[in-house]
Amino acid sequence: MVDPMDARVVLLDSATAATLAQVLPLLLLTLMVELRRVEVHRRGRIRVTRTLLGLFFLFFGIIETVLVLSIDGTFIPFEWTDLALALIIFGLLALLFWLSLLEAPSAKRRKHDDGL
Repeated sequence: MVDPMDARVVLLDSATAATLAQVLPLLLLTLMVELRRVEVHRRGRIRVTRTLLGLFFLFFGIIETVLVLSIDGTFIPFEWTDLALALIIFGLLALLFWLSLLEAPSAKRRKHDDGL
C-alpha cells in the first residue's frame, strides 16, 4: 500500500531552483526601474495597465514562492521555514508593486523638502 505521506513532488533540482530564486528578483528590480523610467503605469488606459502590472506581480510572486519552496530539492514536502520565507518574499513583492504605482513627488515639492 502506498503511504500518501511519502509523496514527493520534484519540480526542479535544488541548484536550479536556488539560482532562479536569486536571479529572478534582480531581473524584476531591473524591470521595475525601467517601467518607472518610461512611466508605463501612467500610459494608455491606466486601470488596464495597473491591472496587468498587478497580474504580472501575482504571477511572478507565485513562481518565486514555488522556487523558494523547491530550493531543498523537493516542492512537497517542504520545510515550514521555507514556507515562511516564501510568504515574506511574496509580501515584499506586494509592497514593491504598491510602491511602483505611487506617483513621484513634483520638482517643486522636492526643492521645498531639500530646503528644510
